[in-house]
Amino acid sequence: MNNTYENIKKILDELNKKMDKSVEAFKKELNTIRSNRANPAMLEGILVEYYGTELPINQIATISVPEPRTLLIQPFDKNALSSIEKAIQKSDLNLNPQNDGSVIRLILPEITKERREELVKLVRQKLEEAKVAIRNIRRDANDELKKITNISKDDQKHYQEEIQKATDRHIKILEEISQKKEESIMQI
Repeated sequence: MNNTYENIKKILDELNKKMDKSVEAFKKELNTIRSNRANPAMLEGILVEYYGTELPINQIATISVPEPRTLLIQPFDKNALSSIEKAIQKSDLNLNPQNDGSVIRLILPEITKERREELVKLVRQKLEEAKVAIRNIRRDANDELKKITNISKDDQKHYQEEIQKATDRHIKILEEISQKKEESIMQI
């Protein structure tokens, strides 16, 4: 009997770990969506050709935010400047890097109202995808719980309620993160 409850505890622990990872992945994904403030995470998906290898920008340069709408990229090796500049120009960020020979400045232009609305739609789409991922984790946990045969129906119902509470809690967190991102996008 003790082994049964260890299995249930394992299912619940695994459920929470997976849901926490989904929330973290959602946060990371939202960081790549541009708002009015400069954020080094905007550059995360960009790979730079560096001595025959493609590397993320943050592995060959430090990225700082000296002003709210400016990113400053300082490569560890000055020879990487032109490669970083080319990678940014090829990206879908629509930014024009300013290379002064030692650093690259990225000045973020104001976002138009239409573009803000598109970005908010994108955030909502990402939110829906994250909610679906959370619900899939819930479904898998419920399926695992149903495989355990030597517990009472009342206990099974209790643990299904625990799984639902974890699901609701994580979805609420996702919605709060999404709301903050939407507010930062719509902020002028």
